[in-house]
Amino acid sequence: PHPHINLATVTWLFDGAINHRDSLGTASTIRPGTVNLMTAGSGIVHSERSPDDERKGGARMFGMQTWLALPDGREEIDPAFEAITELPLIEDGRATAIVIMGELGGSRAETTTYADTIYAEIVLGAGGAIPLEEDADERAVMLVGGEASVDGHVLKEFELAVLQPGRDMTLESKSGARVMLLGGEAFETKRHAWWN
Repeated sequence: PHPHINLATVTWLFDGAINHRDSLGTASTIRPGTVNLMTAGSGIVHSERSPDDERKGGARMFGMQTWLALPDGREEIDPAFEAITELPLIEDGRATAIVIMGELGGSRAETTTYADTIYAEIVLGAGGAIPLEEDADERAVMLVGGEASVDGHVLKEFELAVLQPGRDMTLESKSGARVMLLGGEAFETKRHAWWN
């Protein structure tokens, strides 16, 4: 078990499972297709472990855990935890997007947001493309599988590519890809992480 304060964590798995337990009394198994939002706020303690059956079979894990800064004046809100399984799915031929948090293409996830947020998993088939609209102050993409480009700029796997603000762009793939889209409103004060 370890503590967090003044932030929220979002866990999204592509493969595997995690048993989450926390000081609120939550016990939840995180699996692909479920977004888990843990709001630390004024303070929470949690543990994350591979379930016993996963460890016996040779635990595998592939996913993302994103740390979210809480907005000015809300850093010390009450801690909370939620697991959301009913998430909007946007399908358009060779492109599919799961809206994890916030709104994309007119579809909004039920996941709690503390600021204007967009977080989505985008899966592109061969020749697939999806518009990346300029409706967030800050946006970035991360290629987590396959190959893809944004307006002709090739993405590198597991590298955060910050997108130019105020411009519509197109995410596309010739052979197929999995890409995470994340962003939201810019905060007025600078943030930093001081960890261990």
